[in-house]
Amino acid sequence: MYDSWRSSWRAMEKAYKEGKVRAIGVSNFQSARFFDFAHYVDVKPMINQLQCNALIQQRGIDPVLDEFGTKMMAWGPLGGQGVDGVVKSSLLTAIGKKYGKSAAQVALRWLTQRGIVAIPKSSHKERMAQNFQVFDFTLTDEEMAQIATLNQHDAGTVNFADTNFVKYLIETYG
Repeated sequence: MYDSWRSSWRAMEKAYKEGKVRAIGVSNFQSARFFDFAHYVDVKPMINQLQCNALIQQRGIDPVLDEFGTKMMAWGPLGGQGVDGVVKSSLLTAIGKKYGKSAAQVALRWLTQRGIVAIPKSSHKERMAQNFQVFDFTLTDEEMAQIATLNQHDAGTVNFADTNFVKYLIETYG
């Protein structure tokens, strides 16, 4: 397994160096794993995609990503996997009313102001348009701090450090 991901990363590095791709990255690498990985590769990951939104804020990994110049990309920036606590948040709704924005737009603006890449999934044209309408207002420091209080945990919904979970992945997917 170790050689498999190493070979994959080396192939991505080669494609990047040859100009075939503009960026390469990883997904679901928590702090220790990301640090170890980034320390030993030639091309540092430009992106680490993690579950991140107003309820799962991933604050603990920020210093590690910053050290390597890596951006976080939010998977599930509006909740993901049917979690609707973000778009139904009374705090985000109240802040949105001040700006004439929805709770979802406030949540996306909050991520953007943190420097996190947020690309929400939607199949509705009107929501896609709304998702782009987050650059015409700026949240105050106080509002940013208020939204930070919504954090429920920083690990995402899967604990990749859980040995039993890793065993399950190996047994299931080899």
